[in-house]
This record gives sequence, C-alpha cells and structure tokens, in this order.
Amino acid sequence: MLHPIKTPEQHRAALDRIGLLMLAEADTPEVDELEALAILVQHYEREAFPIDPPTPLEAIEFRMEQMGYRQTDLTRLLGSRSRASEILSGNINRLSITMIRKLHKEWHIPADALIREPAP
Repeated sequence: MLHPIKTPEQHRAALDRIGLLMLAEADTPEVDELEALAILVQHYEREAFPIDPPTPLEAIEFRMEQMGYRQTDLTRLLGSRSRASEILSGNINRLSITMIRKLHKEWHIPADALIREPAP
C-alpha cells in the first residue's frame, strides 16, 4: 500500500523502489505503482527541496549562455553599452519596463523572471 512520503528515509526507499520498477513491463500493476510513486516523490521533493525562481540577472545570464550571446548582443538589444554593463555587473536593482519588454520579446525570457523583486 502506498503512503505519502514524509521523511528522507521514506524518500530514499521510494527512489530505490522506482529504480526497480523502471524495468517493469507495460500495462502491469508495477507500472501503475511506478506512476503513483513518481507522483508521491515529486510532491515530497517540491516541499523538501524548494527551488527559488531566478533573479532577473540570473535569467539574463542563463539565456545568454543558452544562446551564446555576449555583452555586445545585450548592448545591441538595449541600445546602451553602459546599461548592458550595469545589468551584467549587478549594479541595477530593477529593470525598466522598456528593458523588460525587449528582453521578453526578443530573447523570450519570461517576464515574471525579469520583474522579480531583488532579495532584501
């Protein structure tokens, strides 16, 4: 019988069981158990290991790395070398609406990542 995962020990046991169930044949009770365990593990991990959303700078740096962009590409997008430099050095606490729109529209960075409040 499956139960909610509440401890690290239960989590480890569930992961071990999932490892065994990965070899199960399709359309068997083991596959149903695998799916249910995966949901329980996912729920536990979301609670036990929360991941903070990225800061605007982290979101920009991640997209630059993904796409092979450099500071010159950010300068071209924003139209200001000094603004691009300030952003990448972390000297700007908040991006302007114009910058957010350009980064979202042209580089497809989620707007919510660009408007996140800086940590206190």
